[in-house]
Amino acid sequence: MEFVFDGHNDVLLRLWRNMRNGADPLAEFAMGTREGHIDGPRAKAGGLAGGLCAIYIPSGDLILKEPDANGHYHTPLASPLERAPSLDIAIEKLALAHRLDKAGAWRICRSTDEIRRAMEDGIFAAVVHMEGCEALDADLAALEVFYAAGLRSLGPVWSRNNAFGHGVPFAFPMSPDAGPGLTDLGFELVRACDRMGIAIDLAHITEKGFWDVAKTSDAPLIASHSNVHALTAVARNLTDRQMDAIRERQGIVGLNYAVTMLRPDARDDANTSLDLMVRHIDYMVERMGIDCVALGSDFDGATVPHDIADAAGNQKLVAALKYAGYASDDLAKLCRENWLRVLSKTWHEPR
Repeated sequence: MEFVFDGHNDVLLRLWRNMRNGADPLAEFAMGTREGHIDGPRAKAGGLAGGLCAIYIPSGDLILKEPDANGHYHTPLASPLERAPSLDIAIEKLALAHRLDKAGAWRICRSTDEIRRAMEDGIFAAVVHMEGCEALDADLAALEVFYAAGLRSLGPVWSRNNAFGHGVPFAFPMSPDAGPGLTDLGFELVRACDRMGIAIDLAHITEKGFWDVAKTSDAPLIASHSNVHALTAVARNLTDRQMDAIRERQGIVGLNYAVTMLRPDARDDANTSLDLMVRHIDYMVERMGIDCVALGSDFDGATVPHDIADAAGNQKLVAALKYAGYASDDLAKLCRENWLRVLSKTWHEPR
């Protein structure tokens, strides 16, 4: 079995929602459930040894548009969120992550050494990520507190605008050049993350914001759960020029399992072949090299191919990649080693 460290999941969102409805999140993760994509038993069955677990604040007003007769759609950006309720939700999810850690259901990791030790111990290695920074204040005082509590990665925006920058809509076909980039506060946030050793995720930001980060940050460029725009022309996917910049900075792109970001027609149809996943991987490897490509499933946040189904199906993708000609060393890089390399450099770890 090839162990996988995954670049993005929304398991905290699912557990938090169920907790608010009276469920026990510790039992749901530790004992397993048929709901969603990730829990302890299914992660073990599929070799999912850990990943970046998102603190995401839901947008209640976002309703994805249905495709028109040509298969095209354009969902307007979700409305901006107020900070105070966003902070409350972020704290609730962070507290949930720590409850899972305290119960031994997973282990919050702050270094790549801790990730490797958790893998060796057979415990899910959770890295706390913030997807959209609506919970942060202009002075970035909350960033210091979240960092002390384990935050090691963040995306300045989700697919909505906030005080730090602008996000891309869910739209097809559409360029990621969909609006302005970072705000003045966004530039300050990027500089603070570089100083502190917090990874900056570009998965939902506009192309202008991508280049704003690239010119401001010295860290590897990271798109944790994105695919190839030339193959699937959704606004969330990366252009060749963006991938060239990621290669030059020795960064990383995590393959998003979302079928809308894999299929040439961008339809939300789980009847999607694993061959399309391999095709996106092949394209990225050819464009950026094997060292800059990894996995970023978006489990619990998207529709994934039915052949994968959930975390237990991860090894089906590994098998498809092996069948496509990827050798053992390449599979190790795609599944975990590339993520650990990029995180180690971003987190200022000694070599």
